[in-house]
Amino acid sequence: MSSAMTAAEILEREFLEIRAKLLELASSFDRLDRAAGSVAEDPRVQQIRQALGILRDERPNRAEEIQRLFSLPYDREWRSKFQLASKG
Repeated sequence: MSSAMTAAEILEREFLEIRAKLLELASSFDRLDRAAGSVAEDPRVQQIRQALGILRDERPNRAEEIQRLFSLPYDREWRSKFQLASKG
């Protein structure tokens, strides 16, 4: 039976991947900044900024919060809207 990894072990395992993802995000923002026009008022940019704020906070369930941020609210009628047969 294996024990859970420590925070230091997880950081050791995932540091390079986290760093690479941060660099990828930074380069995406750089490309947006260099491009003609502005997307500052685009709701998607606002969502991205909110997600970055969630990441910055040291609290549990950040992944869940970000998933909810980018998700549509639950719609009980989704089956009929997509013309799917209801379960029964």
